[in-house]
Amino acid sequence: MSSDNERSEDPAGGAPEQLALIRETVRKANVPRAKPRTWRGAALAKELPVARVLVNKGVLHLDQYFDYAVPEELDADAQPGVRVRVRFGAGGRNVRGGRREGGGLIDGFLIERLAESDYTGALAALAYVVSPEPVLGPELLALSRAVADRYAGSLADVLQLAVPPRNGRAESKPSPEPLPPPPAPSAGSWERYAQGPAFLRALAEGGAPRAVWTALPGPHWPQEIARAMAATLASGRGALVVVPDGRTAGRVDAALTELLGEGRHALLTADSGPEKRYREWLAVRRGSVRAVVGTRAAMFAPVADLGLVAVWDDGDSSHSDDNAPFPHVREVLELRAAHGRCAFLLGGTNCTVEAAQLVESGWALPLRADREQLRIAAPLVRTVGDGELARDGAARAARLPSLAWQTVRDGLRSGPVLVQVPRRGYAPRLACERCREPARCRHCAGPLQAPDQRDLDCAWCGRAETSWHCVACGSNRLRAQIVGARRTAEELGRAFPAVPVRTSGRDHILDSVPDAPALVVSTPGAEPVAEGGYAAALLLDGWAMVGRPDLRAGEEALRRWTAAASLVRGQPEGGTVVIVAEPTLRPVQALVRWDPVGHARRELEERAELGFPPVSRMASVTGSPEALAAFLTVAELPPEAEVLGPVPVPGAEPGRPRRPWDAPPGESWERALLRVPPGNGAALAAALKAAQAARMSRGGGAQVRIRVDPPDIG
Repeated sequence: MSSDNERSEDPAGGAPEQLALIRETVRKANVPRAKPRTWRGAALAKELPVARVLVNKGVLHLDQYFDYAVPEELDADAQPGVRVRVRFGAGGRNVRGGRREGGGLIDGFLIERLAESDYTGALAALAYVVSPEPVLGPELLALSRAVADRYAGSLADVLQLAVPPRNGRAESKPSPEPLPPPPAPSAGSWERYAQGPAFLRALAEGGAPRAVWTALPGPHWPQEIARAMAATLASGRGALVVVPDGRTAGRVDAALTELLGEGRHALLTADSGPEKRYREWLAVRRGSVRAVVGTRAAMFAPVADLGLVAVWDDGDSSHSDDNAPFPHVREVLELRAAHGRCAFLLGGTNCTVEAAQLVESGWALPLRADREQLRIAAPLVRTVGDGELARDGAARAARLPSLAWQTVRDGLRSGPVLVQVPRRGYAPRLACERCREPARCRHCAGPLQAPDQRDLDCAWCGRAETSWHCVACGSNRLRAQIVGARRTAEELGRAFPAVPVRTSGRDHILDSVPDAPALVVSTPGAEPVAEGGYAAALLLDGWAMVGRPDLRAGEEALRRWTAAASLVRGQPEGGTVVIVAEPTLRPVQALVRWDPVGHARRELEERAELGFPPVSRMASVTGSPEALAAFLTVAELPPEAEVLGPVPVPGAEPGRPRRPWDAPPGESWERALLRVPPGNGAALAAALKAAQAARMSRGGGAQVRIRVDPPDIG
């Protein structure tokens, strides 16, 4: 250590003198205070001195571009598509030297450079260029504008979803050189579909087919998606596939790596972390890779020369964004397919009503296997209805009918058995054993639950309950109204003590289980994949899924059931599925026949008669009664628009995350549904956007929330 860095012998006495000397030196130097640059007096760029900027303000009345002057020092870096920082909100009075000054610093994107501005007043200068990396290209900008217009939102809000946050370390590293196109793959398991090989050939030859693909049950669909992407890459174009979650993305990622090797595709999921995800996104933006597999945000991935967009399991709620303007993956990819003239593939083991409408309208063609292939791939499905449960002593004693017990015993001889339970926990809902009065919290009247065998607490406020008694009859004994996954696992563990029992749910989700005898108890959507497939599956408490008060209850129940049953071996291999639900229900019949397309068609016909989505276009407007009434008064809706409601909106349950359309705690909100016939959706969205922008520009008090095509309309 040098003498300059050695400590003083008397630090306590020397410190005040040193600080005073530093202060005096600073005063004599007359150094001005540090402040952000105003570029006062700086020369402007000689060519194209005006920058058109989109500021990061998601309010609708500011959904426009603003012009800024480009200082000569920033001329080289201030190129279209880069991130910039600008001053905003200073007003027109603070002008010095022909430049507007003041205002707060805000992020933005530089859209284009111009020779002159159509704004007659003084322009503020760009504060600085955040990074010279162009992240917003013309195609992504056009797509984002189309999404904003369709969902009555602002362009800035869409770009928040489309462009990931910057990571300097990832941006400083170069992306790898692009690889040459791979050879066209063989049809593989696509041979099972009558039009499968022709679909791959069209992709490999540069065509743009549109298909709604009803995938056969079993483990082959990730490989089939990979072959469709490989065929598109073989034509020299890019491919994009969006899946509901990271586990599904991992399966497609593994299949694509096995087929094409490393370095040909990017994986865009939230599980990757901000740096890795941004690095992968930059590789796509720079053209290093032309294939993308990802979750919801990947629908905006800037793939070069896009030749195929695909979405798997479009009925999953994860495909609908919970951030304004709430776009849905399926609709965004439809826009990309239409504007970019590329191929479109909507796939899943189920079929949504929206998918059936695409086929019905002729926008896409069906891609299905014949019944012979379906009989080979699908398991045998058997039902247990209320009448059989009433006559079954085993069902009355232990909630599982004799058929289910026998199916479990037979299945465990050859492999794992899946048990799907609609609720997690031990006993999610409880009631008095004597009078069946629902058990409620003494503090907030919320429903009591038993997360495990011993604890008892409130599902709303979370307070523990140690001395509950029924307010109606005084009894202190409880029974389960709904039995959860953990209670089911406990019961099965006692019935089959020599067999391991695994659980998979929100708290802990298993990715896979080995091909060995075991009981796997799972909530819907958390089912792990079994190596070699499950020998059998039990789908319990079907009434809890079908009986929800929602327009999509039957469709969603069938989607959950087919997803679980698709993990079971085919009927020739002994695969069996037992569903505990009334067999006369339409979704149950569709599962037994394995006919999700027929179910979707019938749902579409009924909705067409009733004027429900997707046949009509609909928007929900939510807010306080006064704000909602004022909004509906000033909104210039299309003449064909029909206003349904308003009706009260239930508040968010205490202790649970509040969704954007939920009423805040302690407030009473109402919701109105606005419905227009086909062809008027754009006019409805434009009217809602204009009314909202007008209210916000005037400071019209409490605002309302708008959601076009809401997934949940009751």
